[in-house]
Amino acid sequence: MQKIWEQKHIVFFDGECGVCNFWVQWILERDKKDQFMFASLQSDFGQKFLSERGLETKQFNTLYLWKPHKYYLVKSKAVLKIANLLGGIYKVSVVGSLFPKFISDSIYDMISRNRMKLSAQKCFLPDKHQKKKFIEV
Repeated sequence: MQKIWEQKHIVFFDGECGVCNFWVQWILERDKKDQFMFASLQSDFGQKFLSERGLETKQFNTLYLWKPHKYYLVKSKAVLKIANLLGGIYKVSVVGSLFPKFISDSIYDMISRNRMKLSAQKCFLPDKHQKKKFIEV
């Protein structure tokens, strides 16, 4: 029997980062098609995802988008895919895919390095409906 999260796109994020939490809230508010679920990279679920793929398990400066049994994307490619999946005006993000990965990931890395300075740490409290969209935080 397939688990609900296996049918969704899973966004893995740094659960201790104010910028990351802001973007999780941003996606939640725009996910009209109920396509996404979320898990922090620090959670058991996030750690299992990372270790099964031989990815870094102690640094949490990378966003991952995983479609179970299909693919996972990292950094700028994950961000662009999320925007594309949200649809509507966010499909304009397809323009970002015209840039070579090393350029878009360089911009992603610059933001990631400075993310703790960009936003004060905020405690995100999801509502009842939003709580269902978290695998583990």
